Amino acid sequence: MRFTLRQLQVFVIAAQQESVSRAAEALALSQSATSTSLSELERQSGCQLFDRSGKRLRLNALGRQLLPEAVALLDQAKEIERLLAGKSGFGSLDVGATLTVGNYLATLLIGSFMQRHPECRVRLQVHNTAHVVQQIAHYELDLGLIEGDCQHPDIEVQPWVEDELVVFCAPQHSLAQRGEASLEELAHEAWILREQGSGTRLTFDQAMRHHPSSLNIRLELEHTEAIKRAVESGLGIGCISRLALREAFRRGSLVPVETPSLDLRRQFYFIWHKQKYQTAAMREFLELCRAMTAGARRSDEIVLPNLA
Repeated sequence: MRFTLRQLQVFVIAAQQESVSRAAEALALSQSATSTSLSELERQSGCQLFDRSGKRLRLNALGRQLLPEAVALLDQAKEIERLLAGKSGFGSLDVGATLTVGNYLATLLIGSFMQRHPECRVRLQVHNTAHVVQQIAHYELDLGLIEGDCQHPDIEVQPWVEDELVVFCAPQHSLAQRGEASLEELAHEAWILREQGSGTRLTFDQAMRHHPSSLNIRLELEHTEAIKRAVESGLGIGCISRLALREAFRRGSLVPVETPSLDLRRQFYFIWHKQKYQTAAMREFLELCRAMTAGARRSDEIVLPNLA
C-alpha cells in the first residue's frame, strides 16, 4: 500500500482548511512536515489532488472524489484502534445544532448520551442552519440537528419532530390583550427577527412571502435569548419557536399572538453526509434522540429529564 493513514489525515485536514499553514496548526505539525506529507501522497499515487493558487489549496475533481473515502477510512481506523487498545465503547462524536435545537434540546440529549456512554468524547457546536450544513458538507461534523431547510445534494436529511414558530410580544403591548393579529395589523409593527441564513428566519420569510408590503424590521439578532429580551423591553414584536418561548409564556413575561393567516409550521431534521461512514456513536445517538422525543406532537411538548 503506497499511502499511510497519516498522509490521508493530513490530506483531509488540508482539504477542510484549504491551507497548508492552517492544516499544520490543526494537526500540531510543522508547515514543512504537512507540505511534505501532501507532496508525498501525490507523488506516490502519481496524481494531483489539489489546485494551488498562491497559498490556497482547492480540491480538484479527483481530490473531491477521494475526500469522502479518506474520511470514512480514517473513521473506521479510529474504531479499529480503540478495539485493539481494549476499549469497547464509543470514541468521539461531533454534533452541530442550530440555535433553537442547540439551546433547548441538544444539550440535554447529549448529556443523557454521555451518562450512558461516559467514555465517549462529545463536542457540540451551535450555529445557524447555513453554517451547520456547510460543516456537514466539509466533513467537519458527524451529525447535524437543524431547524431549517437543507437542499445540499451530498447531505442525507431525515425528519425528526415538528416545530412551530409563534409571533409574540410583551405583556404591555396592545396586541397582548387580544392575543391575535391579522396581516394588516402585523404590517404596522416593528419587528425583531433572527438573521438571514437561520432556519427560523427562512420559515418566517416563507410564511410572509405573500404579504404585499415590506415589514418594519427594527433589529436582526443571532440569538433567541437576545430577541426575547428585546421584545420584553418593548422594542417590538418577534417570531421564534414555541419551544424557545414556553417558559416565558408560562411565567407571563411574554405573550403569544396567534396568527391564523400564517403557516409557521416547520420540521426539525437530522442531517449527515451521504458518503460518511456511520460510526456506532452516530447510530446510538440518533436512536437515543428518536426514543427520547417519541410521542411528542410538537417540539414544545417534548419533556426531557434534567441531568442529575
